[in-house]
Amino acid sequence: MQTEKVIAKIVLWLRNYADKANVKGYVIGVSGGVDSAVVSTLCAMTGLKTLLIEMPIRQNADEVDRALEHMEDLKNRFSNVEIMSVNLTPVFEELYKTFDVKDADFPAEKLAFANTRARLRMLTLYYYGQINNLLVCGTGNKIEDFGIGFFTKYGDGGVDVSPIADLYKTEVYALAKSLELVESIQNAIPADGLWDEARTDEQQIGATYPELEKIQKEWGTKTESDYSGRDLEVFKIFSRMNKAAQHKIQPIPVCDIPEEWR
Repeated sequence: MQTEKVIAKIVLWLRNYADKANVKGYVIGVSGGVDSAVVSTLCAMTGLKTLLIEMPIRQNADEVDRALEHMEDLKNRFSNVEIMSVNLTPVFEELYKTFDVKDADFPAEKLAFANTRARLRMLTLYYYGQINNLLVCGTGNKIEDFGIGFFTKYGDGGVDVSPIADLYKTEVYALAKSLELVESIQNAIPADGLWDEARTDEQQIGATYPELEKIQKEWGTKTESDYSGRDLEVFKIFSRMNKAAQHKIQPIPVCDIPEEWR
């Protein structure tokens, strides 16, 4: 991949979009992962106001440390970068007490609470975005947003722009290296940080990003019968998750009313 050209294109795209929207810049939630680190760096490179917010919710210490290290690094490198931490754990605990039900009666509760974390962060980003006249910049990549739908609807999927949504995860890592991000970010194992216990993306999905990317690049041109062994296993994972995620990937359905009925 021609990383320098990709970086320049995204930075110009972000700058032009903000100018047309008549906003001061962007706000980004920084998680300690490579996606948010790359996106926040690209936003900083626009020269526009770039607000980075770390939003821990029962967060693992290593995730918090990586996020803070990256934020401090960007603040030192770019004068247009502002950083802040908003501890959302107390707010989440109140929601937890209010929403909590018996797990035996509602087995999907843990997943619902995981998604609630992402939606609480979305609410926070839009609050600070609005009072600062900033757009919320998304951090989803191509495999997550359009392959397996590995994001929370109206959580990390609730954004104004998605600058890296046409890049595979491996390409995001290539940008991270080219942008010379801190080593802890470049070496971070992908995880969504939405669970009390440590869960990597690979553990949750059952496949690595390179394995999934291979299937997505061939999606629509090959069928299940074209695969065997590990590739067949990953194809089935991708197919199952892609089908289940169509309500996220496709635009919100609208019930069309015939004009003659109006």
